[in-house]
Amino acid sequence: MIPSLGLWWRGARPRTLGAGVVPVLVGAAAAGEGEVAAWRLGAALVVAIGLQVGVNYANDYFDGVRGVDTSARLGPARLVASGSASPRAVLAAALIAIGIAAAAGAALAVATEPLPIFALGALALLATLLYSGGPRPYASLGLGEVMVFLCFGLFATCGTTFVVRGTVTAASWWCGATLGLLAVAILVANNLRDIPTDAAAGKRTLAVRLGERHTRALYGTLVIGAFLTIASGVLAGRLDPSIGLPTGCLLGLVAAPLAARPLARVQRARGPELVAVLTATAAVHAATGLLLALGLLWG
Repeated sequence: MIPSLGLWWRGARPRTLGAGVVPVLVGAAAAGEGEVAAWRLGAALVVAIGLQVGVNYANDYFDGVRGVDTSARLGPARLVASGSASPRAVLAAALIAIGIAAAAGAALAVATEPLPIFALGALALLATLLYSGGPRPYASLGLGEVMVFLCFGLFATCGTTFVVRGTVTAASWWCGATLGLLAVAILVANNLRDIPTDAAAGKRTLAVRLGERHTRALYGTLVIGAFLTIASGVLAGRLDPSIGLPTGCLLGLVAAPLAARPLARVQRARGPELVAVLTATAAVHAATGLLLALGLLWG
């Protein structure tokens, strides 16, 4: 069966794309003064989107063929599990998306510093494929949160700053940590929802290992920790501008009220109710990142 473009679009999980795009925009803003080459920023966005779509399709494929995704799963239907597309077609889509990201990354590497960029790119590609794939998927080892923090936090933000400026600023480290914590919170909300089906399929995510009560506490720690990171970065910047964030980044705290509802809801939500927590967390991530970018440009 060849699914329609609409099914492919939904299979790409467009609501998750902000987790890849926002750190790139923040990383460019964290580069500081000076002209930013438009093609480098564009290539970095292609890398981010390509890897995000690639990991989504790869996760769809591997969880589908391994029986992790079933009819009991909550949330949007997956292409393989629902029979909307063949496993081979979904795997091909994943590899195409990853290939496009790799080509854009190679162009950035050649134009900047090949060794560190190629090394970072290779790690990102492995992280994309081995999240749910390989003989021992690291998502089932409870390590998905670590890689999301690195890839969608520090690597995406600091890597973008490096390719547009040639160095990594203190602001990019602080912002990368903030966005990494919020990206992990998105994953934790998703995995909290999927605890029953993941446990039944033998997928031992961190949420399955911790249990519902501790996973809910982890979610709160991540979200609150992200806003404390902004405040700490600004405080460090007041003491020494070379090691912290400019005062303008306090603008990122304006997004904190948006986190109040998901923080309250996650403590009692069950099953489908957690979809709203997931969506709200993605909105908090996007708003915080865009406000940080504005604060950096202002600062």
